[in-house]
Amino acid sequence: MSFLQVTWTDPATGARGFLVIDRLVRGVSSGGLRMRAGCTLDEVRGLAEGMTAKEALNYDPEARYVPLGGAKGGIDFDPYDPRAKQVLTAYLYAMSPYVERFWTMGEDLGLRQSTIDEAIAEIGLQSSIQAVYPLLDDEEKARQRLADAFAVTVDGIGLDELVGGYGVAQAALAGIEHLGLHHPTAFVQGFGSMGGATARYLARAGVRVVGIADVHGVVANPAGLDVETLLLSRDAHGTIDRSKLRPEDEQRDRESWLDVEADVLVPAATSYAITADNAHRVKAKLVVEAANMPVTAEARLRALVVPDVVANSATNSWWWWTLFGDVEPTAESAFEKIATTMRRLVASIIDAESPRQAANQRAAAAIVEIDRRFRS
Repeated sequence: MSFLQVTWTDPATGARGFLVIDRLVRGVSSGGLRMRAGCTLDEVRGLAEGMTAKEALNYDPEARYVPLGGAKGGIDFDPYDPRAKQVLTAYLYAMSPYVERFWTMGEDLGLRQSTIDEAIAEIGLQSSIQAVYPLLDDEEKARQRLADAFAVTVDGIGLDELVGGYGVAQAALAGIEHLGLHHPTAFVQGFGSMGGATARYLARAGVRVVGIADVHGVVANPAGLDVETLLLSRDAHGTIDRSKLRPEDEQRDRESWLDVEADVLVPAATSYAITADNAHRVKAKLVVEAANMPVTAEARLRALVVPDVVANSATNSWWWWTLFGDVEPTAESAFEKIATTMRRLVASIIDAESPRQAANQRAAAAIVEIDRRFRS
């Protein structure tokens, strides 16, 4: 049972928005805000429950990082619509009492952090994560650490856009090693912050990225794509610049994304991408869930699946590790912490009959410990 559910309608466009706070810890929750046409309250509720699990899985009683409850926001509107910024601002204005005190929030599907920050400033709030400030020992130093971290770039891309995908890549590499795959290949569905960084760090680890899907279709090459060129030339929505493709790169339609042969499949775009109807088309030996809830409960896969609550948890954790001082505001410190944590989490669930169930059990046990510590 969720702690709070809010439904909102934009009077100007009729767009609907939702906020679900699944759980509070020390009065605060954490979870991103997404915008996509077709977003539903049930979707946001499931995402909020997943955020509770992500927070719990990354709980370390020896760390400064304070575990938070899980929450999620969603707006049923097309992020490509020219009115999207207006709708976002109206939604955040309506939800501002929760942002001020209970809900810390960052970018998710369809939104960029910079756009959220602009809207937050426009409605007169300090930050999208200001609800956590009362829990900090030294707010000024903590905010400066996070600002310094957001100023870091790694080979042309901001660190904040890389940490999530770097974590997914580490989860994938752990799965590859577990399965003993030699000369592995990968396909990444989605080329935004999460998918783009995943592709970069898989390629840099020697995994051949043979296909990538964006909103306009699939690009593929069995010999491997030039990930770095495509990454640095994509637009703000993660769309590949087709003029940067090489003659040997193939272009295919959007529906063919499950037809590209690859050892590793990384769904990094929308929720519910793999269903009971298309699961039989998944040929990969390893599926790493970079998106939130990309595989429905009804889908039956023969592949080893690293669930989203583990695989894509690094973005959320990095914010808090940085803010609370568990990592320095540098790429080296962030990547070391992410790699160590992700390898440990994957190792703890990968031998289970159901890694998803094992992750949920670990999260439930951590929640009991968090309750004992913070609600006593």
